Amino acid sequence: SPNETERKTAIDSCIKSLQLAEEIGAKCCVNTSGSRNEKYWAGPHMDNLSDETFDMIVEVTRQIIDAVNPVNTWFTLEAMPWAFPYSADSYLRLIRAIDRKGFAVHLDPVNMVVSPEIFFNNGKMIEKCFAKLGPHIKSCHAKDIILREDIYLPHLDEVPAGTGKLNYSVFLKELSK
Repeated sequence: SPNETERKTAIDSCIKSLQLAEEIGAKCCVNTSGSRNEKYWAGPHMDNLSDETFDMIVEVTRQIIDAVNPVNTWFTLEAMPWAFPYSADSYLRLIRAIDRKGFAVHLDPVNMVVSPEIFFNNGKMIEKCFAKLGPHIKSCHAKDIILREDIYLPHLDEVPAGTGKLNYSVFLKELSK
């Protein structure tokens, strides 16, 4: 958050959530990296993908993990289309930079479908995610996506699992590995 008070409150909430997850034996504590958007906590903003924001995410994630030092629970960041992590490669970059045993991947392939090209080839994108992130994946999100056909600019909508075009045969095959 660009608001310092809101940012500090959110970090404290993440620390408490990770502590609770560790205490109850949850496998993951899932969150997002947030946004520089002043109005929407997870909305798009031109600075979300800057090097400065990447460095902030690394610092804050380390702070959260170091405050708890989890043994059984991983702190994960869900991919978002306009914030880190947004792809398998950006996830790998974060994993390397954060460099903490307690950091892992919560894979949400729908949130990585950000263009018609990826939409129509999402099975290949899912395979690449598992190939690159496999050992780091600790949880996954099951939902679906459609590309609206009634308008002339790409518009992707999230829909319930099984009602869209996410390649679930590839997703489930990769999950089974």
